Amino acid sequence: MAPRYCRPVAYELFEEHVGRLDEPMALVGAATAVAMHALDDVHPGAVEERIEALAVSVRRELRSSSRRALVAHLHQVLYDREGFRGNRLDYYDPANSYLPRVLSTRRGIPISLALVYKAVGDRLGLRVEGIGAPGHFLVRVADESGPMLVDPFHEGRVLSAEDAYRLMEASLGASVPRAAQLLRPVAPEEWLARLLRNLEAIHAKRAQPREAAAMQELRYLLERQRPPAGPTA
Repeated sequence: MAPRYCRPVAYELFEEHVGRLDEPMALVGAATAVAMHALDDVHPGAVEERIEALAVSVRRELRSSSRRALVAHLHQVLYDREGFRGNRLDYYDPANSYLPRVLSTRRGIPISLALVYKAVGDRLGLRVEGIGAPGHFLVRVADESGPMLVDPFHEGRVLSAEDAYRLMEASLGASVPRAAQLLRPVAPEEWLARLLRNLEAIHAKRAQPREAAAMQELRYLLERQRPPAGPTA
């Protein structure tokens, strides 16, 4: 079915990637397709090259084979050298959700910065999971001491579970239960669905109904091809 609102090139690339989300880089490809609806200068190959370049920068710093060193150098490159961080000045700019733009500006929102972290971490052989915490997306990565929660929006700050619950409360303006379910990993389709819902809401707030409808078309396509595994935050 041809899309009514979404650019066909974006719709077709999104459809291609959501059909194989179990493969490496398919999540990145689908997120890149979302950006192609709004941006004219997106080249999927350039996105992958930028991610690989970040991974190469991390590898060049390594003097140890430990995962702890790998994670430490990942943070050094992303946050100290490259300066990735949350866009606090213009949080609701749609560009904060477009992966190619986030890679170039080094500014984004929690879910897009988490995707940068995962994409680079995956290239390095780390196991990085998205954590769909209500109000503030996080990642979980493991080193020799076990899994740890990381907040890519706040320059890679490592969080305890209690820190994460308090961050949710600050984002939502309401108390949250101390429930492990709130810190569960999400599947790639849930990650994409949340990204698309965010953009729908932003465009609706900006009185851009056609743009909101385009994101809705992509979300319906995702749901048809990859039904969500469970409720999303």
